[in-house]
Amino acid sequence: MPTFAILILPAFNRVYGDSAVRLTRGELAVFNATALDGRLSGIGETTMGGVPYVTFEAESLDERDVAFLSNLSSLYALFRVEDGLLRPLEVRPLDAFPSDLITIQKYSGKTNEHFTRLLLNVTVLSTASPRDMLDRKLSVLDPMCGRGTTLNQALMYGYDATGVDVDGKDFDAYANFLRTWLKNHRFKHSAEITPIRRDRALLGRRFHVTLGRTKERYKAGEVDAITMVNADTLRSAELLRARSFDVLVTDAPYGVQHGSRGSGNTLSRSPLELLRAAVPVWRGLLRPGGALGLSWNTYVAPRAELVKILADSGFDVLDTPDHQVFEHRVDQAIVRDILVARVP
Repeated sequence: MPTFAILILPAFNRVYGDSAVRLTRGELAVFNATALDGRLSGIGETTMGGVPYVTFEAESLDERDVAFLSNLSSLYALFRVEDGLLRPLEVRPLDAFPSDLITIQKYSGKTNEHFTRLLLNVTVLSTASPRDMLDRKLSVLDPMCGRGTTLNQALMYGYDATGVDVDGKDFDAYANFLRTWLKNHRFKHSAEITPIRRDRALLGRRFHVTLGRTKERYKAGEVDAITMVNADTLRSAELLRARSFDVLVTDAPYGVQHGSRGSGNTLSRSPLELLRAAVPVWRGLLRPGGALGLSWNTYVAPRAELVKILADSGFDVLDTPDHQVFEHRVDQAIVRDILVARVP
């Protein structure tokens, strides 16, 4: 049976880079179990020429298979192994915009962009229709979006993205970044910030952008959209339309530096109180068959507690062996993991 090899993208973050091969093996297993119908076998790690590769076997890979694999979060190149030599296969990732949309932002606490892509991939593939990853424009929500790393990754895939965050400074920083990026790349677009009011009370602000990948597409009304709302995530149901999102992905607050505030508005090291209040709200925003992907610091919230919160809110938690291999160290105080669930 033919063997294929994945060369891992070099990671600027050394700690994440140390886990990249193992995480890619886990991500590949999810691709295999969903979009690729389990046709890959022997997923493992092989060193060739002193360089580690993720390897697997398959009877064949057609263009659509390669199109799925092209979106692996840490894939640098894909090869077919022939007589000890590597024959490159042309990869075709979904990326619809220049890569600096993802890489140019630098700030303390930014989530590693390779991990953001992994989390989005695993969540999209955990929906009831995983092949929609390639086939249609999905609607993505990050209800605690910070400065928009998830929103940018969703836009890179050509999806529509919506984010909610309570921090006004993060809201302003993201609006300034995206406006500047769009102007520098000369994309035709419209962008505006408007207040959100209910019964004359100010609930928050909305930053809404529509853009065209080309001038012609923009003029024809073929646009991509990003929306960021500066408001409390617990009020998301008042601000966003019910059952309007295919995918929800978010990073839970990690600890003291990223402290969370629950219904009592007191700063907490653990995100559990916030999630107990927020997850039922978020579930109402997902379509049937939609999926939620959550990353969190295992030092401050046990996996079993999060499984219970999701199950009690009516999610089907996908806690299979393929979904239990993503734990990895971020720093001395953070060991991050992923939990995925689906709306029945």
